[in-house]
Amino acid sequence: MTRHLTLAEAGRRIRPADRDAMLRARSRQSTLTKPEGALGLLEDISIRLAGMFGDERPSIDGKTVIVAAADHGVTAQGVTGYPQEVTSQMALNFLSGGAAVSVMANLLGVRQIVVDAGIAGPALPRHPDLRSIRVGRGTGDISLGPAMSRDQAIRCVETGIRLAVEVATREGPHLIATGDMGIGNTTSSSAVTAAITGRPPEETTGAGTGRTPTELLHKTGVVRRALQVNDPDPSDPLDVLAKVGGFEIGVLVGVILGGAVMRCAVLLDGFISGASALLAQGLCGAARDYMIASHRSAEQGHEAVLSHLGLEPLLDFNMRLGEGTGAVLAIPIVEAAAACLSRMATFDQAGVSNLPDGRQS
Repeated sequence: MTRHLTLAEAGRRIRPADRDAMLRARSRQSTLTKPEGALGLLEDISIRLAGMFGDERPSIDGKTVIVAAADHGVTAQGVTGYPQEVTSQMALNFLSGGAAVSVMANLLGVRQIVVDAGIAGPALPRHPDLRSIRVGRGTGDISLGPAMSRDQAIRCVETGIRLAVEVATREGPHLIATGDMGIGNTTSSSAVTAAITGRPPEETTGAGTGRTPTELLHKTGVVRRALQVNDPDPSDPLDVLAKVGGFEIGVLVGVILGGAVMRCAVLLDGFISGASALLAQGLCGAARDYMIASHRSAEQGHEAVLSHLGLEPLLDFNMRLGEGTGAVLAIPIVEAAAACLSRMATFDQAGVSNLPDGRQS
């Protein structure tokens, strides 16, 4: 691909997972030196990877976590205990390798890319792992009006598409993990999730950075007010993103779509990544074939996200940090699933006896 894809072009290029490759992978699983189904969910993951990559013996050439960061005007409503400048400070922490996701990525050989999608603070210093688009200095306060314009929403999504295509073009079959940073972004994600799933704010709004019961009640009210003021159209994901989303959420929508264009496996992190996935699926239903839910977040609204997407998470560690930590943590599991399908010996190759009817004892 020699030029940047528009959102419309990306949507046209996304194809459903390769069902023939999945059938061949399922058939191969039945010949490997193990009782059929003995690797449980790993077998299901490997078959899904075969469909994503179009290869019954999937291999993984590259691993990248893309952490999108932006600020949210709704923090003015007291929905979080942290000051807005933490977004910028944490972005610097990612780039210096000091954040949890950075430590995990370094440990597991995962490349980290940080995107300044719209941090309110001063411009970040140049860094080889930084991509700065700075769509705005934080979104508008969604309790008073829209987060951004529709044009800004499109720009965020297309930036994410471009970044995913860039990553996958360079390294081939790829795992892309989604991560986020943005003080106030659980409030926007709660509103996005409520708008797309039709669930009430009470079911999509959680404690975030540690709200007390009284503070959570206030936060839920802010989400409800944002939905009333903006009246986002659930049949138009760009309208939802523009009215109650965030710049980093938009970038992650694009990362998911771009990953699907390039037939990559996209490992969703927690609640914010999940809200982005809801929008991506709304823009292109086939994109769901390329999503893997890495873990079940302790954030309340994540359950609504997973249910709507029909995805079963790989891990449940009671995590709610964000950053892409859950997604990066799940990468070795996905790698193991691919390796077992691709590299295990068959009964014939290993000279191991199988049952006459093909079943294993």
